[in-house]
Amino acid sequence: MEHHGSIAPEASEEIGAQIYALAARLYPICRSITGNGVRETLGILSETIPLERHEVATGTAAFDWTIPKEWNIRGATIRDSAGRTVLDFADNNLHVLNYSIPFSGVVTLDELKRHVHTLPDQPGLIPYRTSYYVENWGFCMAHDSLAALPEGDYRVEIDAELKPGHLSYGEYLHRGATDREFLLSAHICHPSLANDNCSGLALLAMIAAGLRGRRTRYGYRFLFAPGTIGALAWLSRNEDKVGRIDHGLVVSCIGDGGGPTYKRSRRGNAFIDRAMAHVLGRGHGGAKLIDFSPYGYDERQFCSPGFNLPVGLFQRSAFGTFPQYHTSADDLDFIRPEHLAASHRIVMEAIEIVESDWTPLSLCPKGEPQLGRRGLYAALGGDKATGLSAMGLLWVLNLADGENSLLAMAERSGLAFGELAAAAELLRAHGLVTDAADPGRP
Repeated sequence: MEHHGSIAPEASEEIGAQIYALAARLYPICRSITGNGVRETLGILSETIPLERHEVATGTAAFDWTIPKEWNIRGATIRDSAGRTVLDFADNNLHVLNYSIPFSGVVTLDELKRHVHTLPDQPGLIPYRTSYYVENWGFCMAHDSLAALPEGDYRVEIDAELKPGHLSYGEYLHRGATDREFLLSAHICHPSLANDNCSGLALLAMIAAGLRGRRTRYGYRFLFAPGTIGALAWLSRNEDKVGRIDHGLVVSCIGDGGGPTYKRSRRGNAFIDRAMAHVLGRGHGGAKLIDFSPYGYDERQFCSPGFNLPVGLFQRSAFGTFPQYHTSADDLDFIRPEHLAASHRIVMEAIEIVESDWTPLSLCPKGEPQLGRRGLYAALGGDKATGLSAMGLLWVLNLADGENSLLAMAERSGLAFGELAAAAELLRAHGLVTDAADPGRP
């Protein structure tokens, strides 16, 4: 097996600032599960990585689902009887029920209230609401603003279009030395919500950009698709490719200060589940590992029983658990460059484990080899920057029975994967271990 050098960068202010800047560019765009907002977003992401864009026509089957009509909105207002504007879509794209049908007319306050969504428990915030598969018109506004409206008639204008068109998604494949793949996916359907999911889109774009030009063992497939229907569209068009996927992560809500949180795949003990547990178990005091459930993001589709792919969900604060979730408070002040940088580091550390894992086999298994005679203790040099330790050498030698990969050694020893990987490479260079998968081994 070919081994590659370390590809995990240090978390840095620079990468956090870059991810934040990209998320900030994406934030103002009104996205949905279809429409020009998705295309505009893909266009911006394409400035960072060479995305392949796919258009799937309305009416196309995606297993038990059908691609819906395409939705686009140009504007929407509510005006009182004096002509004063009391709500304008231009001020915040959460103001209109996502996928609202067009409407123009004068309604009473009671009728208007039947079409306005608010958050009585968070009266100053605008909620995010959708009506993808049931045709309706509507608005979202702060509860206090609605309560302040006087009795009377209101002129409603929703300049939207719902007609046959296409669903759009973007895909980028960084090819590896083998045909095995790591899938990374982020949903692209939410409008101005910074953590959910401008943060995930920007993070994956920057990770993809960072992998370009690097030699990797795995291919890395990046998918930017509308939630649920986009993942189903991709799966239905790529059943011949899913067998290549050995690891996968769905990312969302990775820019806030909570967590980090990892939700295991349906398999529960897939390699990615173990790798993420190892990464989060080191230096992340607030980290949470939760078991799979069939509720969440697109891991539900990738982990459906007909596919059962090894795909987990990576977040900081888990969806639905923070007060800003699906409200106007999920803005650019809610996400921070330092949290984005830390999330970048976590994903890159998981990629490093996927890339660097191998199974050492001792060539001197009877008793402990004499390390001093080979100068191995001197190689440690007391320099912690090397990532090496005597315990790392001893653990690798003792577990190098051809049954334990480096990740298994890390799990058992409690040492960092990188420390064991460095030890194993040193031992291999001195002829004490070889790769158990190497057909030419002694």
